[in-house]
Amino acid sequence: MNNKKLLIYEFNELVKILAEIKDQIDYDIIEFNQSNLLSKELFNDNNYLIITKNKLSNYKNQLILKSLPIKLIKLIEKLNIAFLKLKYNQQSEIYIRNYKINLNSREMFFLKTKLKLTEKETNIIIYLFNSDKPVKIDILQSEVWGYQSKLETHTVETHIYRLRKKILDTFSDNEFIISKKNGYQIK
Repeated sequence: MNNKKLLIYEFNELVKILAEIKDQIDYDIIEFNQSNLLSKELFNDNNYLIITKNKLSNYKNQLILKSLPIKLIKLIEKLNIAFLKLKYNQQSEIYIRNYKINLNSREMFFLKTKLKLTEKETNIIIYLFNSDKPVKIDILQSEVWGYQSKLETHTVETHIYRLRKKILDTFSDNEFIISKKNGYQIK
């Protein structure tokens, strides 16, 4: 069963057309209007696209079709592109606690405050975030930097120190990356 939801707002003609070809398209089609507003659960996974004639306030992921008629093949192409963009955006952003991190621009956001990250800082955050337990320095050295030797280096500690300082200076958060006896962790 498909999990892409195509939500069609007050557009009966389009619902009828797509219902005829529903076996050839890869979306669940859900019709709604002002009188039967949809449950918020539909919007939780962000894998939906609303098709409407006019922009709806308080909804994201909208495709506004103002110029009608439209060729069916062009409509399917627009839908596929819109879903690809949604997927790309979902893969390019992660949420850690109250922060949003854009992996493409390497920026960390909290409310309206933004912090620019380096590629290495972004990789450290992602690696720590994906770990269920504290990560030892030698593991970070190996996985983030690719160092395999047992050489004594303070590269990891220096990067973590600078990253923590940047986060503290920008967001006043001294608990984003915590030091444990057996490594570093993001909770």
